[in-house]
Amino acid sequence: MKNKLFNLIKGKRSIRAEMFWTFVFSLIIASFMASFAANFINQSQIAYQLRLLPLIIFGIAFILSFYLLTRRVVNFLIALADGLQIISEGDLNYRVPDTRKDELGRVALNINMMTERLQRQIEKERQIESSKMELITGVSHDLRTPLTSIIGYLDLLRTNSFQDKDEFTRFVQNTYNKAIHLKKLIDDLFEYTRLTSTAIQLNLKTIDVHQLLVQMLFEFEPIAQENGIQIIKEIGHTPVIALIDSGKFSRAIDNLLINALKYAIKPGPIHVLLKSDDHRFFIEIENEGQPLTQEQENKLFDRFYKVDHSRSSEGIQTGTGLGLSIARNIIELHGGTLTLAHKKGTFVFTMEVPFRNCLDWRKDDRNAKE
Repeated sequence: MKNKLFNLIKGKRSIRAEMFWTFVFSLIIASFMASFAANFINQSQIAYQLRLLPLIIFGIAFILSFYLLTRRVVNFLIALADGLQIISEGDLNYRVPDTRKDELGRVALNINMMTERLQRQIEKERQIESSKMELITGVSHDLRTPLTSIIGYLDLLRTNSFQDKDEFTRFVQNTYNKAIHLKKLIDDLFEYTRLTSTAIQLNLKTIDVHQLLVQMLFEFEPIAQENGIQIIKEIGHTPVIALIDSGKFSRAIDNLLINALKYAIKPGPIHVLLKSDDHRFFIEIENEGQPLTQEQENKLFDRFYKVDHSRSSEGIQTGTGLGLSIARNIIELHGGTLTLAHKKGTFVFTMEVPFRNCLDWRKDDRNAKE
């Protein structure tokens, strides 16, 4: 109670104190004017007829003084009201003045903060809507190309438009290849939508990441050799035990290897490195390719984004542009990060995954058993 009274008397950064002192000063001014009028009337010969004049002067002086002294506050309230009207009409770029340091200033600050949050929310909703349209456009474009080819080859087969058995076999093989490509596009899209769902669950198991990587590189090397790529391994021989979803983690590594194969200058090498410390393990995949602009590099992890020259890789089917986005989502679900370091045509993708997930899981598992 004493603190409130002290703050009221002190009168700093408080609209209540300002109104209190405005009221006091208005009373003082009005009393002074009324007293002056009363002294003047007492000296007059018609004092009785003017006996109510001091009271009238007191009222007028009080009202006028109070009006003049509160004009700044009233003008600020009008500015707040006008600002809210402008914001309510849809101009979210407008900001009300927040020059005061009292409660009204905090109200203005909160109005501006609310407007900024609302603006961000609307912008986020617009981005979500734009992403939906991009998703539909991207899926339509990527599915239409192989589907059109399949229909074309099937029509040739249906109308017996082939010259001999060899051409028939080639048509069938091309149809099969396009169908497999179409299936991969659909699988990529399905995997992406699952990974971006909040209900995704990882099938975590204790896995030797070194052995998993050895197996994947063994399966990948024939494909790389067909495209003039040499795999240079720096993965050592020490087991790296971690708690991961081996299926999804393999998908992330495979996406990065395929991406490196698309971008790599041929013939040339792809470097694969595995290392670890006490807290996390790292997998780096490096290749030499055509340099990217800063804008292209910033968009590389965006869904459906494809760098034009990546389409020219011979013998490699064009993907959906979801590979890197899927890989990043998988690594982030494991509590890690996937980053790109690019300098003068050298691309280094680095997976960093912490071991603490494994420790937390083992602790939770023991508690569940107890």
